[in-house]
Amino acid sequence: MAEQISTKLARESIRDGDTARLRDDPHAVDELNQSAIKEFRANQGRLGGPLENWPILLLTMTGAKTGRTLVRPLCYSRDGDSIVIIASYGGAPRNPPWYYNLVANPTVTVEVGTEKFKARAGQVYGAERTRLFDAAAKLLPLFADYQNKTKRDIPVLTLTRTD
Repeated sequence: MAEQISTKLARESIRDGDTARLRDDPHAVDELNQSAIKEFRANQGRLGGPLENWPILLLTMTGAKTGRTLVRPLCYSRDGDSIVIIASYGGAPRNPPWYYNLVANPTVTVEVGTEKFKARAGQVYGAERTRLFDAAAKLLPLFADYQNKTKRDIPVLTLTRTD
């Protein structure tokens, strides 16, 4: 029951754009992630509720500190053959933990819809970063809001298929 309540609050936080509330409760974030992963895999890569119609992928990576296999649901956009992910962390002053995992271990597995493939993560900079960030923010305006909340340049990464 507590898991359902926490997951419900987490989904409401996303719906309301109050992701800071989530960052302050790692347990809620973990429950939301686990719930989203289960729902994604059970429904051919689709989520319901406040995340319905959002472009969501599952990213499997290796933890930078732990070496453990981790899976995170993330919003994404596309640029040609590449997938673009934004390390916004809801506009927090620091990058999300998954960002450091990708910097340390860029070989990942991506699940989009029912497709699953290997990829390599790489950060983009300068004009290319701006172009890809602006395109992602056009698709999901929350990204622009998050950039306005923080002093850091939110990292933009591409996932390039390797198999």
